[in-house]
Amino acid sequence: MFERDLDNEAEGRRERFRLWLTIALGAVLIGAVGALVMLLSRANDNYDRSLGWQSQSLEVISQTRSVDAALGRAEAALGRFAVGLQKEDGRIYEYQWARARQILTQLQRNVRDNPQQAALVEQLTAELNSRGAQLGDAALSANYNQTVAAISKYHAAGHDDGLNRIDKLLTQIIENERTLLRDRIRGAAADRADLNRAILLFSLLGAAAAVLAIGATISLIRAISERRLARREQLAETERATQLEAAVEERTVELAEANSALRNEMSERIAAEAQLRQAQKMEAVGQLTGGIAHDFNNMLAVVVGGLELAQRWLPGEPDKAKRHLANALDGANRAADLTRRLLAFARSESARPEMTQIDACITGFAELIERTIGNRIALTLDLEAGELASWIDRQQFENALLNLAVNARDAMDGHGTLTIRTRCDQRDGAAALAVQVIDTGCGMSPEVLERVFDPFYTTKPAGQGTGLGMSQVFAFCRQSGGEVQIHSTEGEGTSVAMLLPVAQRGEAADAGRKMTAPVAAIAPSNPLDILVVEDDPRVLTATVDAVDELGHRVVACPDPLDAEALVEKKGGFDLVLTDVLMPGLTGPELVARLKKRWPDLSVLFLTGFAGDAAEEASFGDHDVLRKPFTLSGLDQAIRRASERRVADHQLAS
Repeated sequence: MFERDLDNEAEGRRERFRLWLTIALGAVLIGAVGALVMLLSRANDNYDRSLGWQSQSLEVISQTRSVDAALGRAEAALGRFAVGLQKEDGRIYEYQWARARQILTQLQRNVRDNPQQAALVEQLTAELNSRGAQLGDAALSANYNQTVAAISKYHAAGHDDGLNRIDKLLTQIIENERTLLRDRIRGAAADRADLNRAILLFSLLGAAAAVLAIGATISLIRAISERRLARREQLAETERATQLEAAVEERTVELAEANSALRNEMSERIAAEAQLRQAQKMEAVGQLTGGIAHDFNNMLAVVVGGLELAQRWLPGEPDKAKRHLANALDGANRAADLTRRLLAFARSESARPEMTQIDACITGFAELIERTIGNRIALTLDLEAGELASWIDRQQFENALLNLAVNARDAMDGHGTLTIRTRCDQRDGAAALAVQVIDTGCGMSPEVLERVFDPFYTTKPAGQGTGLGMSQVFAFCRQSGGEVQIHSTEGEGTSVAMLLPVAQRGEAADAGRKMTAPVAAIAPSNPLDILVVEDDPRVLTATVDAVDELGHRVVACPDPLDAEALVEKKGGFDLVLTDVLMPGLTGPELVARLKKRWPDLSVLFLTGFAGDAAEEASFGDHDVLRKPFTLSGLDQAIRRASERRVADHQLAS
């Protein structure tokens, strides 16, 4: 009995031991399972996050290359637009440029968590904004059919350093993202290894639990089955990641090949553009030299012949000498006018508009037109504009009218009827002055009519035309805020209409009073101390003699670097006459230097070519007298400068 109790007690102790051992093992197992579950969950999350970072890097690389490709297609389309002026190319350029900006916006969102990449994308955005302004200027010129300006601006944009900076930024972004992608791939591999180790430990723990807890075999087998299913899914994810990596590499190779092909295409396009520009330049030079040389030689023949005849007749018959001198002066003025027409066509000389009564201007200019077209062509004036006026450059208007008259004369082969008609056009609710030049000539074919406004295009034989006449008419109308229309039928004649904006009634009346008012007599000016700065010795001598002829005291300065010393030695001048373009120191630079020491010094610029209209800001508020000038023009300019100086002194006092 005692031994049985001892056995029962021992069995009880063993049972309690097994119970506590089971509880302890269960607790350990539960703790181990919990720890392994946390480890497995963390490893799985890390691996999913690594895959997400890889996808983001691949998307950044793809978007960067898409930006590069869109920019390349946009610039190629703009190049075709600038050369061919096809609107479809312009729309392709706008679409590709907008697509590049859209992709760039997506790229900014994808790299916002990477400060280095975000900074590069910000720089790329700034460069694209600057590049867009350059290309937009070329596109605007092409949109207005200004082929030469569009090609020139597109060529300048193609050689801008901004393109290299954009390429470097794109390359840097891709290289940085590739480096980041490699690091993320290595991190994903490490996370996958951690996950595999966690699964292995979990499997071992399950096997141990199966040995230690036979009673939970079914549950353990079920758990193992679930873990095996999870592992198969993980392996499938790994296989998909491997396939994705291979696809990325394949796509990278394709993009590299496309980029290489695009660069080759750009190189071929640049070479073709260079050849095209050279051909166009040589064609323009060939067309320009023949016509301009012909016109200038005719004018120089008048000048040289008139001066020689005047020299011969001067001692005995001064009246004949005066007539020949007048012819020479007229030829020189015509040569200066031709130069001004070329500058106005090239936009190198700005317009000088004034209120002009169209009918009165045409009536006064009709005599010159009659002499130009010859006696066998009847000139008919049908003027019904009355006192209506327009704010235009009068000389450019007369040049345009004369160009149309000469073209009509050539089209009529020297005989026919030329009609100049003015009407008030009220179409589209806006008033416009229509100046029509109608001839009864041979007319134009549709092919010629399509190119009639092209610069340097002419149907006349070599040496008889520059091809600038109709281009000058077109430029004048656009510069004056109007337009030009042309209608022509082969065998019936041509009608060209210049539509000019009508000035307000009050302004037109003031213009009429100014045109009809008598010119007041100019009182002789007081003698002034004048410094003339001119680097050309012949022009300097002529200018000094002209100023001396007007009764002023003049000092000549052939070198602008000596002007400051002469002013200091003289103690100041009433007026400084200076050329604009001089070696060593330009006219505006000289004036700026003199104004620092003598701020009240009066200045009058003399120039034969003032450059672009935007450069006139360098003249400040000083008057500009353009060469060649007459003695009366010089006198009026000196008087204006003197009167302004007196007015400034009165205001200061």
